[in-house]
Amino acid sequence: MTAVLRILLRRVALLVPLLLGVALFVFVLMRFSDADPASAFFQGADPTPRQLHDFRARNGLLDPLPVRYVHFVGDLLHGDLGTSALTGARVADQIATALPLTLQLTLLGLSLAVVLALTGGIAAAVYRDCFPDQAIRVLSLVGVAAPGFWLALLMIQYLAVGRGWFPAGGYVNPADSLTGWLRALALPALALSLPVAAQLTRIVRTSVVEELDKDYVRTAIGAGLPPRVVVGRNVLRNALTNPLTVLGLRVGHLLGGAVVIETVFALPGMGKLMIDAVQNGDPAVVQGVVLTTATGFVVVNLLIDLLHLLVNPRLRAA
Repeated sequence: MTAVLRILLRRVALLVPLLLGVALFVFVLMRFSDADPASAFFQGADPTPRQLHDFRARNGLLDPLPVRYVHFVGDLLHGDLGTSALTGARVADQIATALPLTLQLTLLGLSLAVVLALTGGIAAAVYRDCFPDQAIRVLSLVGVAAPGFWLALLMIQYLAVGRGWFPAGGYVNPADSLTGWLRALALPALALSLPVAAQLTRIVRTSVVEELDKDYVRTAIGAGLPPRVVVGRNVLRNALTNPLTVLGLRVGHLLGGAVVIETVFALPGMGKLMIDAVQNGDPAVVQGVVLTTATGFVVVNLLIDLLHLLVNPRLRAA
């Protein structure tokens, strides 16, 4: 436990410069954007050059870039992501409203991806080179090649519009109707999870096959232990290292894919907030959404590292 705590503290300490680097990257990236907060603020009007200059002066847009970055980081440390030039609302409040839906969609998609990958990967490894293995490998190859938005459009056409089994879009608060919430997020979560599940399935299969070929598995089965016990207790635990690594990297795909999927299904999450901000030329909101998403990706990968420590005792010993 002491070793795990020491590693955890070291990883958390590394998060500080990493997040500062992310903030610097987002800040510099937005400076190359053509979006002008002053133009967004006066959208629909015809401001004079004096009005534009006064707005930029009030909001520190005329300060040198290093000064603006120091102010930006200082505001971040106080939980301030800036103010929307278009609406005047705090960006943090807008993100706090949109983020729960994106987290719900991402977690549902992640859960589905893990369940499908473990089920398909283990089945393909156990029935290696038989019909189930060949069928699963073909399906996973199709899933890797199919874009999530294309799957989403097919699901809307055949399962929502054609069959009427699910709504074609919109969101239902789980506090109002848990069943309605599940029906509203079922297709978006499935469309989001399938490409990730397909890739993970192939990796789980490869890892489990490698473990099944090791001597300790043959010894355990030869000693009379049921194969399902050997697979469940030993093989699966040892084979999870590579899939966990890939899962941490694919979380970024889930978060990025959620932006597109939310747009397809008209869900009022971070994706819609981001698209609206880009279309309206509101750089503060874009900057806040990108920074929040990047921070979430970094934190999730920290959690994946901790799962590695729990699954693999050799890492703790090292």
